[in-house]
Amino acid sequence: MTSIEADITDLGHDGRGVTHVAGKAVFVAGALAGERVGLRYTGKHRHYDEATVEEVLRASPDRVVPRCAHFGVCGGCALQHLMPEAQIAAKQRVLLENFERIGKVRPEEILPPLTGSPWGYRRRGRLSAKFVEKKGRMLVGFRETNGRYVADIERCEILHPAVGERIGAITALLESLEGKREIAQIEIAAGDNLVALVFRHLKPLSGPDTQALIAFGQANDFAIFLQPGGIDSVAPLWPAHAQLSFVLPEYDVTLDFRPLDFIQVNGGMNRRMIDHALTLLAPRPGDRVLDLFCGLGNFTLPLARRAAQVVGVEGEAGLVQRARDNAAKNGIANATFHSADLSADQRATVWAKAAYELLLLDPPRSGADAVLDYLPRKTTRRVVYVSCHPASLARDAGILVEKHGFKLRSAGVMDMFPHTAHVESIALFEKD
Repeated sequence: MTSIEADITDLGHDGRGVTHVAGKAVFVAGALAGERVGLRYTGKHRHYDEATVEEVLRASPDRVVPRCAHFGVCGGCALQHLMPEAQIAAKQRVLLENFERIGKVRPEEILPPLTGSPWGYRRRGRLSAKFVEKKGRMLVGFRETNGRYVADIERCEILHPAVGERIGAITALLESLEGKREIAQIEIAAGDNLVALVFRHLKPLSGPDTQALIAFGQANDFAIFLQPGGIDSVAPLWPAHAQLSFVLPEYDVTLDFRPLDFIQVNGGMNRRMIDHALTLLAPRPGDRVLDLFCGLGNFTLPLARRAAQVVGVEGEAGLVQRARDNAAKNGIANATFHSADLSADQRATVWAKAAYELLLLDPPRSGADAVLDYLPRKTTRRVVYVSCHPASLARDAGILVEKHGFKLRSAGVMDMFPHTAHVESIALFEKD
């Protein structure tokens, strides 16, 4: 399509530059705010167009050379061309804009951003796998930026190094298998003690293929799991009793998890986030705390070390059982867990009727508006909200302020996903 020159006026929420041509918004992949670029259209729509950078005519001072050779093709990252400090500043702007535009609120204090190492941080991930007949070889990687194809990559700079540095070796392994056409994806899960690869296969694998997977695991110190069907079909191939876990040393807590369980992608940032959340929540020894969307106890069990009683509620029954098991393993008797669909009305349950001084929320992207119809209760003096989507946080902040009479004391971003446009944030609400 047509190539033109344009000035980039903003950075969009998805990491693309924004310009206007003849009054119509154009989202430009690879462009940064303040730049003048030569762009090529890649798609036209009724209300906006899409384009990609062909040439940077005037570069932003925040532009850097991406570390990854596959950046711009692989869809795993969107912002490697923007220096990390500028990435976090852009995410902070997104958060504040959402508060003002959607929630009609503004924090009294903007918290300093939480940041960590921007490389090798992903301990969870999903790689696509496909044998391409026309090329006669296997591709293993994230999807390309267009989403249609598997990116042809040799290494990944943001994955845990044990995996990120071995993408080429994993690809060669799959190419050697009789059932290479049956491998659809590889899930990655890294604990502090072990790194697991889960191979999703569409048909049963042969004996030689399973032996090749075992040998690869032994040679590279990976635990190997197979997934012939849904999540419940995941089972260890080698070793027979592989157990993943991570440690929260400040709280003397070890959390066991299964390879496909939800855990925070960035382990180092997770530890800092827990410390941050507990500092903001400031539990007292006599406090009762409600932890909603608690998962396998990531916040619940550290909170139990500081408060009198903690109740965790989670929608996925398997995670609730893991949370209970983790509490028992860590000798924590003052944490109880319930399985409940938090998108449905739970106000009649015993746990929802109880009184709590503190409330912690860590919902999915859809937010917690259904819960906020009946919680927090009048006894609650402080709410800490951990968010993976700034728009839903902003909406729910408006509810907490307007309906429940809280003040939005402070909020800030946490760089859980460096080099992506994903915005993780935290907010503190208090009663006067």
